[in-house]
Amino acid sequence: MWKMAAEGGGKESNEIKTQFSTREGVYKLLPNSEYSRPNRVPFNSQGSSPVKVSFVNVNDQSGNGERICFSVGRELYFYIYKGVRKAADLSKPVDKRIYKGILPTCHDSNVLTATAESVSLLVGFSAGQVQLIDPIKKETSKLFNEDRVIDKSPVTCLKWVPGSEHLFLVAHSSGCLYLYNVEHTCGTTPPHYQLLKQGESYAVHTNKSKSARNPFLRWTVGEGAVNEFAFSPDGKFLACAGQDGFLRVFCFDSAELQGSMKSYFGGLLCVCWSPDGRYVVTGGEDDLVTVWSFSDSRVIARGRGHKSWVSVVAFDHCITSVQDCEAPAEFSASDEDFQDQVQFNGSRERANSAQSRLSNRNSTDGRGVSVTYRFGSVGQDTQLCLWDLTEDILFPLSRTRTHTNAMSAETSSNGNNSTNSPLPRSNSLPHSSGSSPNSQKPASSIVDSVSKFATLALHEARKEPPQEKEHKRNHSMSYISNKSSDKLNQIIGARAAKSHAAKTLGTSSCPRMEEIPLLEPLVCKKIAHERLTVLIFLEDCLVTACQEGFVCTWARPGKVGLLLSQNPANSPSGTVV
Repeated sequence: MWKMAAEGGGKESNEIKTQFSTREGVYKLLPNSEYSRPNRVPFNSQGSSPVKVSFVNVNDQSGNGERICFSVGRELYFYIYKGVRKAADLSKPVDKRIYKGILPTCHDSNVLTATAESVSLLVGFSAGQVQLIDPIKKETSKLFNEDRVIDKSPVTCLKWVPGSEHLFLVAHSSGCLYLYNVEHTCGTTPPHYQLLKQGESYAVHTNKSKSARNPFLRWTVGEGAVNEFAFSPDGKFLACAGQDGFLRVFCFDSAELQGSMKSYFGGLLCVCWSPDGRYVVTGGEDDLVTVWSFSDSRVIARGRGHKSWVSVVAFDHCITSVQDCEAPAEFSASDEDFQDQVQFNGSRERANSAQSRLSNRNSTDGRGVSVTYRFGSVGQDTQLCLWDLTEDILFPLSRTRTHTNAMSAETSSNGNNSTNSPLPRSNSLPHSSGSSPNSQKPASSIVDSVSKFATLALHEARKEPPQEKEHKRNHSMSYISNKSSDKLNQIIGARAAKSHAAKTLGTSSCPRMEEIPLLEPLVCKKIAHERLTVLIFLEDCLVTACQEGFVCTWARPGKVGLLLSQNPANSPSGTVV
């Protein structure tokens, strides 16, 4: 199963890289830690759902508490994850399931309840159902939307609500999101809804059933599928990436729209938050990664390196760093007010503390603060890209807010990079220098409204203690030449018929390419034969997976030396690139 390069030799451009270098050192692909189906069948790229991977730590006292779940085709596997320490025995999965007639499309484990004896794992399917299983006990607990009366479209993304043992959110390709409670049943007849709140391009409905019944909330967001969503690190905000090309960020509890962004063209396929919750990165059918500032509600940079659609974006928590400040890490007044509205458990408070510390460090208006965010992306072009978001991109925003001349001074000193030259900022939104992502104006909480229509209020449930359709590549940026502007305008015009997409081009939510800095990837390497669908950063390594079914571990610099010295025969060959 170990692959060193393209079959038959191939050309240099088709070679699979097994290691690459960055400023912090060399990342190496481990030859003895590749997960895949034990009994492999020929790969079929047609009609197959994306390969997905998720992790959960069961806090095993042995120190080997990491568990990996991955889905390939009709199969779902659950293993003890060995990481960089030892090769896994692929013949001994903790649990293995093969489904008939439906395909698993996504999965997520509840980190609050996970133990060495039990894990609550949610699995979404291509026909719209959601299954709750325990892979350690090898049990199937419940099946939601079994009769498909709630939604018949494929599940595109699902996640447990942060800080809750019972609530989980499910997105479908229909453009709807549903909030479930594992203790409720779904019923055998279609649910009836009552409008609870609506805004521009979204609406929230509550279930009119007099008894406790799933789902007790339904969100309709944008035009077309919600391809992925992500909760902010503190769990307060929800970012949705839609097929209509819009990123929409909501306050989850109040269902208020906090801000939005539009892709350059095409749909958005993936989304993630920075570790401090200040930035959101998206990727999609425009072949770009886009960095959006939450506090400023504006696009601050785009990254160009992929040659086809971007399928996953993820921040690297281990590389992201800021300079220490003397000020103690405390919640702002607005944070405390928000906490009074909705109470969170101990794990949520610990997450908030770390998030608040980073936010405070980043909000010092650039006075001696060194900021670096590392994030990665993978796509249908089989390439892994790593990006550094540094102070030369972030600081101009802070200096603009304080109305100083520091921005023009810095941009003039960076004359070697045309993307850092003074840019028009007429589309900047007014913003106070003391604001933070958590200092939004308090909105009437959706919790109060839900309690009038459902037997279980959202805030009560959260007090608990501790893509099926194949995308075409017609509009990939790599295939659009300088003479194809008419075709691009036709694409944008078609979108405008259903939304305000055309109106956003040239604004802060969708600036033109020449109006903002353009990031170049730190690393851009071909690492697979088939399109990449997974990128996860762990403490010792990063994990990737391709549609061919291989799940691979890349050891971080310095994390593989001892292993290779003990097993020199397994050392990957090739040249550092």
